[in-house]
Amino acid sequence: MTTKLGLTGSIATGKSTVLKAFAELGVPTFSSDDYVHELYRGAAVEPVEAAFPGVTVDGAIDRQRLSGQVVGHPERIKELEAIVHPLVRAGIKQFLADAEAAGDAIAVVDIPLLFENGVDWGLDGVIVTTVDATEQRRRALARPGMTVDKLEAILARQMPQAEKIKRATYIFDTSGTIEATRDEVRRLVQRLRTKTRT
Repeated sequence: MTTKLGLTGSIATGKSTVLKAFAELGVPTFSSDDYVHELYRGAAVEPVEAAFPGVTVDGAIDRQRLSGQVVGHPERIKELEAIVHPLVRAGIKQFLADAEAAGDAIAVVDIPLLFENGVDWGLDGVIVTTVDATEQRRRALARPGMTVDKLEAILARQMPQAEKIKRATYIFDTSGTIEATRDEVRRLVQRLRTKTRT
C-alpha cells in the first residue's frame, strides 16, 4: 500500500524545497507546475491556443503571452483552468497508480490549489508548507516578473494560510534553514516507511 500524500501551501512558502527533499530521499514526486510546463509544450497547446489566440510561439504556449490575456480577468482564468485542470488531474491519477503498481511506500503530489479546487484526490494525508507573511512576501516579490499587483491577485485566489494549516495532516514551517526543512522531511519519510513495513 502506497501512502499517497498531497503537498500544498500558499505561494512562496517552500513547496518546491520540500518536494525536492522528498525526491532526494528516493520518494516518487509529482509537480503540478512542472506538468503544466509539459502540457504547454504538448497536449494543451491546441486547446489553449484555440481559446486564447496568439499565445503560441514555436509550437509551445508562451506563458508571458498567456499571462497577459488572463491576469486581471477572473472569467478567463476559469476558462484556462477548465482546459488545463482535467489534463493535470489525469496526470496525477496516472502517477499515483504507477507508484502503487511499483510498490512504492510513499508518493508525493504537489498541488498548489489542492484545497481550493474541491477535488477528491484520494490522498492519505496532506502536507502544508507555511512561513510568516512578511517572509512570504519577501520571497514572492524576489521572483522574476513578480509585481505587488500580481502577488495580490495570486493571494486572492488562495485559501489563507491559517485555514490550510487547520486542514493539514502534516505542517512544515520553512522559516528556518533549508537543511532544517530537509531534516523534517527525512524524519517524516522514515516514520512513514517504518509504518508501511509494519
